[in-house]
Amino acid sequence: MELKLTGKRALVTGSSTGLGEATAKLLAAEGASVVVHGRNEFRAQAVAEEIRSADGVASVAVGDLATDDGADAVAAAALADGPIDILVNNAGAYDQVGWAEAAAAIWAQTYNVNVISGVRMIQRLVPGMRERGWGRVVQIGGGLGLQPMAVQPHYNATLAARHNLAVSLARDLEGTGVTSNTVAPGAILVDTVQELVTSIAPAHGWGGSWDEIERAAASEWVPNDVGRFGRPDEIAAAVAYLCSDYAEYISGATIRVDGGTIRSAF
Repeated sequence: MELKLTGKRALVTGSSTGLGEATAKLLAAEGASVVVHGRNEFRAQAVAEEIRSADGVASVAVGDLATDDGADAVAAAALADGPIDILVNNAGAYDQVGWAEAAAAIWAQTYNVNVISGVRMIQRLVPGMRERGWGRVVQIGGGLGLQPMAVQPHYNATLAARHNLAVSLARDLEGTGVTSNTVAPGAILVDTVQELVTSIAPAHGWGGSWDEIERAAASEWVPNDVGRFGRPDEIAAAVAYLCSDYAEYISGATIRVDGGTIRSAF
């Protein structure tokens, strides 16, 4: 399907690795000019160079979105070559801290990194979309916002906040030609997830090979109907669709890409 993204400019936060990298590459392959963002310039430049080597258009914005100054720097770099039409708020962080260890300072820092960082970029870039009468804002959320685990309570809560703010923004953007939606991944096979699952596999008796570990973990740890972890490209495809003209009638929605992990009809 031709997604009609040629001529659009997209900023994908946290796109020097993982889901953000896959999303930036797919948007570029669909014709968008992509701004690759990260805190490490070397990694961000490497992703941008891969996009260019595949005949895509990419630039780089470096900065820490957990600070106002960093967000200012990223917005300035992103806007240097023209307006931003698409904002994908992907940047964030998580850990394995439980209730006993999650002090108030950890909650506050996690909220700043995972929620307020996205708000900073919305406030800097969405007014221009509103003025031009076209734009797409996509939050990367997650099923743990709706179906939280006992561990990572602070992380679970930030995902719920991402989902909530996306709907509030959609209401605020009524009639402007700008949409706001959420893509909610399940367990996705990025390097950090594979490393984590491999490290805990022996304690659970999940087998020796990765194929065995993945099947067992997808049954016991993050049960889903497909029987495996998702792939970054599958998340990127959902984001790309929401950024297209075909999704003009979708706003305030959550698209779950989780293999059926969330057991709900709504």
